[in-house]
Amino acid sequence: MASGWGITGNKGRCYDFWMDFSECMSRCREPKDCSLLREDYLECLHHSKEFQRRNRIYKEEQRQIRAAAQKVKGGDGDGDGVPHH
Repeated sequence: MASGWGITGNKGRCYDFWMDFSECMSRCREPKDCSLLREDYLECLHHSKEFQRRNRIYKEEQRQIRAAAQKVKGGDGDGDGVPHH
């Protein structure tokens, strides 16, 4: 990865993030000064924040579906979700 070559022979998708992080590390006094650039590089490699966000969205959608099903099940007599007058 640090060579800059991706799997298809072109520039790697995270190479620009790596170069920014590498430049920062070479000129900074404290490694913690580059923590945001490191975080960006690792996110590009592993997509961990993206996956966490997708999981939270999925869980919330499932919670809303279950809540709607419970409301329909307990709300009217026949459970079809259509109010009758």
